[in-house]
Amino acid sequence: MARLEGRLIIFPLKKAYLQLHLAVLLAGFTGILGRLIELNEAWLVWYRVGLTAFSFWVLLFFKRESFRIGKKYIFPIMAVGVVAALHWLTFYGSIKYANVSIGLVCFASIGFFTSLFEPLLLGTKFRWMETGLGLLILFGIYLIFHFDWQYRTGIVLGMLSSLFASLFPIWNRYFLRHVSATSLLAWQQTGGFLFLSAILPVYLTYSTLGTHVPSLSDWGWILFLVLGCSVWAFQLSAAALKKLSAFTVSLSFGMEPLYGILLAFWIYREDKMLHSGFYLGASIILIAQLTHVWISYRTRNK
Repeated sequence: MARLEGRLIIFPLKKAYLQLHLAVLLAGFTGILGRLIELNEAWLVWYRVGLTAFSFWVLLFFKRESFRIGKKYIFPIMAVGVVAALHWLTFYGSIKYANVSIGLVCFASIGFFTSLFEPLLLGTKFRWMETGLGLLILFGIYLIFHFDWQYRTGIVLGMLSSLFASLFPIWNRYFLRHVSATSLLAWQQTGGFLFLSAILPVYLTYSTLGTHVPSLSDWGWILFLVLGCSVWAFQLSAAALKKLSAFTVSLSFGMEPLYGILLAFWIYREDKMLHSGFYLGASIILIAQLTHVWISYRTRNK
């Protein structure tokens, strides 16, 4: 009986890990699409968030789920949507001002920020091992910054993107105890869309990169970004958050750069554009990520 109960507990965890890593794989394409789509980063995020919000409202209708949530949750959830929109804005800005590899490798610092914010916001135990590995990741990013100074704007934006990205999984884990994943994401993306709509006229006066009107090919890639890398990936990660900690989810998404960088090397040949400092820093980041996976595995088995 005890063995049967153990298997029933392990199966949902395996399913959650499968959902999480499929979401990470889909997320790995977002950096490639950020360079492929020629739109300015603000317009790109505006279309992405707006169409994603619309898709989730349609899902609610066809699933016959109520869109109503408690009044005390509406504005906090929409505020988290603003943080998510800021993450995407700085993420694509990093890619536009630097390149896919730089933007993605800076995203790996999400584990460090999560190890700081999760105990503060959720009252969980502070884990020094996670913070130490996060600091090692920051050292790897510093090496890239030191050797590839021409990408400094992209690196700063990439770090800000990572900071914002570490926050909304923590808050989402709390809200998912009270609200369905589809309702949460519909309201959240709507909040982000309204925020972007408000700041877009001001933002565009300071940002001149990219075009303002999507081409036919841009529309095709935007739809893939929305339906595959947003709607489906968000649902997968939200489902995983019900079973896994925010740090586990964030750390797994820290492996997103590996997928994206390999794709950037293959598609755009960015390996020929980068200094040796990038490879040294990226190696340190990868070692830190793998070390945490190994330690977590050993701890769970004990």
